[in-house]
Amino acid sequence: MGNVINRVFDSSGPEGKVRGTPQQIIDKYNQLARDAQLSGDRVAAENFQQHAEHYLRLLSTAQKEQETRREEQERQSRDRQAERDRERAKRQERESNGGEPDEGDGKPDALETGFVDAEGDSGLVETPESQAVRDEAAPPQRPKTRKPRSKPRSVGGGGSGDGETGGPPREAAE
Repeated sequence: MGNVINRVFDSSGPEGKVRGTPQQIIDKYNQLARDAQLSGDRVAAENFQQHAEHYLRLLSTAQKEQETRREEQERQSRDRQAERDRERAKRQERESNGGEPDEGDGKPDALETGFVDAEGDSGLVETPESQAVRDEAAPPQRPKTRKPRSKPRSVGGGGSGDGETGGPPREAAE
């Protein structure tokens, strides 16, 4: 319905069009009803009063809705302020305790300490964002590759039966 209280209406009444906000239309129809009553026209007076009552109901409904919205906004505002006050009190409590946690069993939670229980579960859900942050924090690790070990050779160079051929002795790589 929009803002009915300030909206301009065109009302087609028995004496022609009446234009204005609901309150202005109500006032105009009430004035027309008084004039009709003073001239002795009871039917016209009743007709004007009915028109005025219609706009009175419209205005009343709009005002009730507006009041309901205002009260809801005030309630939400009070709730937000109370939550801010609670957070401020908690922060001041932590600061006055030298950074000690002020709730629960006196132990910091997993978010504060990074604590992981015996099963390796911190109780937190792994998300792609937290995975990316964890990966960025740790330096990239290269896969470990090992050079194959060479078999030690006897210094004598003779055939030791290990299947190697003669030639210059190689140093063991390690």
